[in-house]
Amino acid sequence: MKIIVSSEIKAVCPVFVGACVEAKVENSPFNGPLWDEIREAEAGFRASLTTESLKEMPSIAATRAIYKKCGKDPSRYRPASEQLIRRILQGKELYQIDTLVDLINLASIGYGYSIGGFDADKFVGDTLTLGIGREGEPYEGIGRGVLNIAGLPVYRDELGGVGTPTSDNERTKITLSTTHLVVLINGYDGDEQRVIDNACYIQQLIRQYAQSNGGAVSVYR
Repeated sequence: MKIIVSSEIKAVCPVFVGACVEAKVENSPFNGPLWDEIREAEAGFRASLTTESLKEMPSIAATRAIYKKCGKDPSRYRPASEQLIRRILQGKELYQIDTLVDLINLASIGYGYSIGGFDADKFVGDTLTLGIGREGEPYEGIGRGVLNIAGLPVYRDELGGVGTPTSDNERTKITLSTTHLVVLINGYDGDEQRVIDNACYIQQLIRQYAQSNGGAVSVYR
């Protein structure tokens, strides 16, 4: 994939750095050892964080700050990583979807970055551009219906929006038949090494749980 960071994103976040993991994979409905890891992570968060201290995690705080700069209320349209960890801290379990989605969620809570996971065969064209959502722009969030993405950072292919830090699009979502995976890590905090570490962790999880060599990592800004 070719990924372009637009000038409008660079204007509100000049330190932005992202990473892309692209891999051929085999999905499955459920993976027990992966969920052992998820349960361990859940317990660690409940022992170390509160719903207030969560907002101070650098990766989450930076994403919330970009929402405000783009004109979106981060408490109403929470970044996905924050949504997931808040759910854990409220005593609830993470949603169990399928192995690819579950491992992406684990990687997201592990580093606090909002991560987009996509079936790359559903993209239109071979380029994604990261911009800012516009009023009235059509977008169907996964499990959320029509989502107002005005003021949200959004990745677009040739047809339109495919992913925001709040929710990815139904059109390009991962399913059990997904074999070509693209994962995008959004570092609005500008911490390149941590973004790369997150990408390498995703590669590790893909090798362990999705019968793949982990794919390739590329960095973009």
